[in-house]
Amino acid sequence: MKKVILTLIGVITIAMTTNVQAQQTDLEQIETTVNYYLTGLVNNDAETLKKAFHPTATMKWIGKTYTEVSAIEGLTEGMDGTPLKEKIKTRVVSLTVAGDAANAQLEIQFPTFTYIDFMHILKIEGQWKIVSKIFYTRQDAE
Repeated sequence: MKKVILTLIGVITIAMTTNVQAQQTDLEQIETTVNYYLTGLVNNDAETLKKAFHPTATMKWIGKTYTEVSAIEGLTEGMDGTPLKEKIKTRVVSLTVAGDAANAQLEIQFPTFTYIDFMHILKIEGQWKIVSKIFYTRQDAE
């Protein structure tokens, strides 16, 4: 009976370890996806930024009115590969993963304003891609 219990505990431990390792791998892949977005944005690099997004990803926000656009088109329009000259700070505020779905809250701080991004990320055909972005622009003191 002891052997059966010890074997069962061993199997459960291996299963749990494998699951944790898979989650860490997913977490690392999600971090890579988020970093493609942040690096592409800061470096004004459309090709790097595109790696983060699913081709049909959307971007939505409320300015004077509700606006919805293709995320890739909206973000890469005018990008020429010249890094931005402004001092920009980026920060991952939170990251939550549940199976094949994740969300990330990011902050991209410019000298006078901060973008607060909420990214929805899905594991599609083995790759983590941003499928939607909503954001708020907070005006900061100079």
